[in-house]
Amino acid sequence: MKKIISIFLVCAVLVGCKSNPISGRAQFMLVPENMAISESNKAYKAMLTPIKKDGKLNADPDMLERVKTITSRLVAQAVIYRPDAANWNWSVQVIDEPEIINAWCMAGGRMAIYSGLILKLEATDDEIAQVMGHEISHALLSHTRERMSRALAMQLGITAMSIAVSDEKYGGIAIQGTAMAAIIALELPNSRTAESESDRLGIEIAAKAGFDPKAAVTLWKKMADESGQKDSRFDFLSTHPAPVKRMEELEILTQAMMPYYEDMSPKPVHPVSAGDI
Repeated sequence: MKKIISIFLVCAVLVGCKSNPISGRAQFMLVPENMAISESNKAYKAMLTPIKKDGKLNADPDMLERVKTITSRLVAQAVIYRPDAANWNWSVQVIDEPEIINAWCMAGGRMAIYSGLILKLEATDDEIAQVMGHEISHALLSHTRERMSRALAMQLGITAMSIAVSDEKYGGIAIQGTAMAAIIALELPNSRTAESESDRLGIEIAAKAGFDPKAAVTLWKKMADESGQKDSRFDFLSTHPAPVKRMEELEILTQAMMPYYEDMSPKPVHPVSAGDI
């Protein structure tokens, strides 16, 4: 079994690197796109079902509608960069956890934001758009899939997980445990390169959707201030480190994005469901 796993990992490294059509960067992709989306959907349901049972999912209809309105404009811009993403099951949830500052978007367009990010930061619509635009960019750039591949490789190496031939084949091999990899992927930090890519694309998507790019800087300043408070569960910075240099880079990006923001042409929307898991 160990020999099989070793051979599998070597082959994965050799053939698993693919060039991203948006960024052009070569990425390690052990998990295929359709599997990343399918297993992310399973992970999404597994994570949110107990939250819904506890009455902490979309507890504030007005907050949910606000987030849904913002994300529908962001997604309309996102699908221009990746036309295949127009077929994703885009949906957004607001998790009622006033002390948690976090947000995410899984492969396939499943999104969530914690109420603490909105309430504790007193986030404006422009600032919420920067957070969600950044998270949407992670999905567009296949960072979720990339992290799932890393998580799966970790599982293979650490736990010697089972690999078996089955009817549901991918290259003759069926991999068990990818739903868990999707959950682990949310906890893994992004690489600095991935963060820079999502900063760049996210602020551009938000600006084109009509949201002020300057909000990217004010948002991160608020996060930097709030992260020093001991009573906050600041999960966002655990996967999205924010050094001073990052805010300086955002300042530079802001100037480049202003022409998009100042464009007064109508802003389209794309359907985003809410409340379903």
